[in-house]
Amino acid sequence: MALVENQEEENTKQIAAIAAICQLDIGIDMKKILLVAVLLLTSSAIMHGQLKREYSKTSTASPVFSTTASPDIPTSVTFAGEKVSFDRLDMAERLDRELTGVIYGQTTTELCFKRANRYFPALAKILKEQGVPLDFLYLAVTESSMDYNAYSSAKAAGMWQLLAGTGRDYGLEVSDEVDERYDPEKATVAACKYLKAAYKKYGHWPTVAASYNAGMQRLTGELSKQKVDNSFDLYLVQETSRYVFRIIAYKLVMENPKRYGYRFSRKHLYQPVDYTTVDVTGSVASWIDWALSKGITYAQLREANPWIRSTKLTNSGGKTYKVRIPKQSELYRSKRSFTVYNKDWVID
Repeated sequence: MALVENQEEENTKQIAAIAAICQLDIGIDMKKILLVAVLLLTSSAIMHGQLKREYSKTSTASPVFSTTASPDIPTSVTFAGEKVSFDRLDMAERLDRELTGVIYGQTTTELCFKRANRYFPALAKILKEQGVPLDFLYLAVTESSMDYNAYSSAKAAGMWQLLAGTGRDYGLEVSDEVDERYDPEKATVAACKYLKAAYKKYGHWPTVAASYNAGMQRLTGELSKQKVDNSFDLYLVQETSRYVFRIIAYKLVMENPKRYGYRFSRKHLYQPVDYTTVDVTGSVASWIDWALSKGITYAQLREANPWIRSTKLTNSGGKTYKVRIPKQSELYRSKRSFTVYNKDWVID
């Protein structure tokens, strides 16, 4: 109704203006120009009014954006048995940045939960055996999003993102045919060796975590140069400065998923797979044929044994490789049970 009334009002004004122009004692060409100008101005005013009403109606009736919430930053968090205070302004803001990123990076964070359900049971067992705090599981999450096949631009590989030299230093085989950095369990053992060596040097687990990103040599040099005793007080490159806060953010979200809006059914989480193991002591001319002879595809072989990096194995030294063969019952949802690593992750 209001739209009709406004239209009539504009029409009345337009008629009055046209009548006034016709009475002017000016040439016919000038009258034509003035008449066109009146028509254009009137049309513009009508259109502006319509758009204003439409936008006003949209903003009040149907909001464009969904509601978001900024996370509360805790006063302190215990990481690997060490109390980390977030009372200091810069500490709180650095955690806020990473926690916000983890919460609202839903695609990656959801995959971290799903993959962690498959790998955390085995990795947690190794960390306990090695004497490394379980909070370092979240370092692996930060490094690779729990993707065993991850490979970085710096040529770090696997779930723990080990460089080739570091992997070899801590007992892994790294070659064109075999790369144990991609083996989640062997790489976890290697990472634990590094972490324990770093703890002997620093005696402070958060600083150990920072050294995993920066390297012990560089971190030790910065601690000495800047005359502080832990990584939180260092001025570092952005990647390392943010690194430990990212780990703590993942710890907060993955230990309290429902608080941060993540809800899963156990059927949504990727499941651990049970295997039989075959010892291979000689060469393998074709892993493809070898896999088919065991009743699985080459793709399933590579999925179960990501350390295999070629279609063949030379093995001139006669080393024994333990090759996993997934049990057929484990490969189908209809045939298996569903387990959960942390009951707080699921709603059923």
